[in-house]
Amino acid sequence: MANFFKDNDDLQFYFDKGIDWDSLVRITEHELADANSEGFSTTEEAVDFYRDIIEMFGEFVATEIKPYEKEIDREGVKLIDGEVVFPARLAGIFDKIKELDLHGLPIPRELGGMNAPMILYFMNSELMARADVSAMAHHGFHAGIGMAMLVFSAIEGSSDIDPKTGQINETRWRKAIEEIAAGEAWGCMDITEPDAGSDMAALRAVGEQDADGNWYLTGEKIFITSGHGKYHFVIARTEEADASDPTGGLNGLSMFLVKAYDDDENGNRTRIVPLSRVEEKLGHHGSATCGLVFDKAPAELVGKRGEGFKYMLTLMNNARVGVGFECLGLSESAYRTALAYAAERGSMGKTIDRHEMIAEYLETMKTEIQGVRAMAVAAGFHEEMSQKLGIAIRYGELDDVEKASMERLMKSHQRKARRITPLLKYFGAEKAVAHARTALQIHGGNGYITEYLPEKLVRDALVMPIYEGTSQIQGLMAMKDTLGGIIKNPQAFVRRMAQTRWRALSSRNPLERRVAQLQTLSFGAQQHLVLKTAGAKVKGLRGKPIAEWSDELTKNWDPKRDFAFAMLHAERLIQLLGDVVIAELLLEQASKHPERAEVLERHLERAEPRARYLHDQITTTGQRLLDKLSAAAPEVADQAAE
Repeated sequence: MANFFKDNDDLQFYFDKGIDWDSLVRITEHELADANSEGFSTTEEAVDFYRDIIEMFGEFVATEIKPYEKEIDREGVKLIDGEVVFPARLAGIFDKIKELDLHGLPIPRELGGMNAPMILYFMNSELMARADVSAMAHHGFHAGIGMAMLVFSAIEGSSDIDPKTGQINETRWRKAIEEIAAGEAWGCMDITEPDAGSDMAALRAVGEQDADGNWYLTGEKIFITSGHGKYHFVIARTEEADASDPTGGLNGLSMFLVKAYDDDENGNRTRIVPLSRVEEKLGHHGSATCGLVFDKAPAELVGKRGEGFKYMLTLMNNARVGVGFECLGLSESAYRTALAYAAERGSMGKTIDRHEMIAEYLETMKTEIQGVRAMAVAAGFHEEMSQKLGIAIRYGELDDVEKASMERLMKSHQRKARRITPLLKYFGAEKAVAHARTALQIHGGNGYITEYLPEKLVRDALVMPIYEGTSQIQGLMAMKDTLGGIIKNPQAFVRRMAQTRWRALSSRNPLERRVAQLQTLSFGAQQHLVLKTAGAKVKGLRGKPIAEWSDELTKNWDPKRDFAFAMLHAERLIQLLGDVVIAELLLEQASKHPERAEVLERHLERAEPRARYLHDQITTTGQRLLDKLSAAAPEVADQAAE
């Protein structure tokens, strides 16, 4: 019987060898606390349970969803009498998921879930996205929102957690979390507005507090995935924006939880937040994308007023990891579809998978999928560890030494998750589009007709670089973090660059030398961007080594003027950074598991010439366009040409 976990050797590698299950199980099971009678007594026992879950789910999605993905795509969802209605097939799929209790997979046992790690939930998401990406998108807004409620409650201090056992005695949204875990409700996150997408500082929905301290929201939200859900995390403005600062509006945003409707005991629904529309989309037809109207809707403030952007980042970081796994599922579907077709389609005396160009297309798809999966598993692991360590620090009984040690570990995981997550979102999304497009090309004319799958995959993939933060936003985030780190500590950057150059020449491992050469190209591009970005600030430092730059580099930055050159090249930089991170992760795997060296070699064959090209683009182009923009709009940055 078909099974999307058992037929995937690369995914099985991560489950068997590529995840530090012991660390994850111990923090998830509160160091295997004896008082937790429902928990596991050993890591091995827990991992055996996780394997049962993923194997069961791999069979479920392969047999209960995959055969019907074109039917789901064809029938879509509808808005009838103000409510979203799923077609019978899609509704039946979610009824079965509910029967399997999988909506509560990562939710703690005391709240009705299975207390499995989020990384297992994400791996399941890849399997489901391979079957149908739109069904997976809706599934993600069940446990994903339930876990967000739990994390937000822990962060704001409204949870009561036993410091000895880690058990949750009470948490602010307990009833809602239990409802979600039971499959009776789901939620969504409401950010985008008609005139504010990536520019969150321009959001206009407002939160107002009455004399009794109650909050009410007014405004319009659009493009809300699974917006017909019951529980909505909404970003709204509670403070006036600073008109003189284009980004100052971020400080006036707050996060709210809004219950969009109530059902009475007879199933009669009273809508508090009406649906204005369900979008007719190019793809993702099994997922409802909604418009919503808030008209003084009762709301609960999450955290403190003005902290909305901070809470949004926590929510979006997890969402972007989830989208990375979602993209993997679509890419895997495209690869498998193309591989099967090419193995059967004859042309010029042999099947087309034996033709050189097609063989290279297929190997490139496989290699890139393995690279994205390396980032996805790493990002998911580090994000989960950092959040769970943070909760343990906040609520545990720790002495000063234990707390300091745990804080260091948490910050290490945070740094790694922050570094990888935007790269994962960028690469996962862009490669999903490329892989769907390649699958269509391999099918030739058949790929363009609806009888075959590739045209659907192309339609489904095209939104990936847009939602949950566009590819360009990911590039800007990666650029800002990378250059900001160098400017804050140039000595450390110079030290890393020197060490990398030494490894590129002296390492006994030829693969390590090649990875170091890739890193050297990346460092060279970063150094060039810093020098161009620093502009006039560097003029007074001419002749001094970068390691001796004064703290002048950290003062009085004008984002429009000083970062224009780096912003122009941000997408090229993130491509270079992503190739490097994949190489680093695969090298680490190969050092422990020699069979992974072949995966790294395939990646390097493609990454090395690409890195040289990107390095040349970053270091030799861009100034002409900036000069043109500056002449047309004098307020645009005038970059130093030196």
